[in-house]
Amino acid sequence: MLDALTVTLCVTALALAVWCGFAAFRDQPTKDWHFIGMAVVSVLALVQLIVGFVQLARGEKPDEGGVIFVSYLIGAFAAVPAAGFLSLAERTRWGSATVAAGAVVLAVLEVRLYDIWGGSGA
Repeated sequence: MLDALTVTLCVTALALAVWCGFAAFRDQPTKDWHFIGMAVVSVLALVQLIVGFVQLARGEKPDEGGVIFVSYLIGAFAAVPAAGFLSLAERTRWGSATVAAGAVVLAVLEVRLYDIWGGSGA
């Protein structure tokens, strides 16, 4: 995996978590600006998904196996959009808290993806 992309995705996910967590703290639901932030993080996750599949197609192998790597890639791609859809159903502070939790999950998945790939740039 590309280290710079993984770090960028992790940092943006944590920034989204702080932003939505602060909104939940202020008793506010997710707003349009939060959804723009979720879209940015989701696009980065899509780029990572594509890069991961391209690297696998080129014959590069993760240290811990391709199936678990692909599973984590798909989970990382789905984490923030799933939290965003849940926040639409819960238009209270808990919707913002859900997005914050989903972004933290994405950051943790990024660390795990880095470990699965072998912890080195390809």
